[in-house]
Amino acid sequence: MPYLYVVGAIVLRLLPHPWNLSPLGAMFLFSGATFRSKRDSLLVPMAALLVSDFAASRFLHGATVAWFSPWKCAAFLLIALIGWALRDRITLGGVLGASMTGAVAFFLITNFGVWASWTMYPPTWSGLVACYTAGLPFFRETLVGDLGYSALLFGSYEWLRRRRPALAAAR
Repeated sequence: MPYLYVVGAIVLRLLPHPWNLSPLGAMFLFSGATFRSKRDSLLVPMAALLVSDFAASRFLHGATVAWFSPWKCAAFLLIALIGWALRDRITLGGVLGASMTGAVAFFLITNFGVWASWTMYPPTWSGLVACYTAGLPFFRETLVGDLGYSALLFGSYEWLRRRRPALAAAR
């Protein structure tokens, strides 16, 4: 059943939404926490991300947006690894903390990647600070999206597991 959540998150991701207000961080966190196989908890959401990035770039943005970023992939893989800490002990506080930690990690890694890989900011301390400052509005959206979608994914999953005990055993 957790695999269906990845499909649902990708569908939601392809619908119109404000920049960074998407279910991707929550999808990686959820996958890390709920997939039986640790390997699958990294590979399945990454494959879904790459395919949906390509599709979004090609069909939604007219190939005007770069669809691949190693910094973004690394940040999302780290979020899935954070999800590993929730395995077999998913709690409201744990999901909240992991979701916030994942959003901060995503912000730090991807903005560092922009600073390090592009010429938009000078390769100085003040350039790095300017890059992080410019990213703050996107961080707010990332945090809201990660918290909201984590509540949706983990909450509905737990609700379904309680209503259908066979689903809990199938995990």
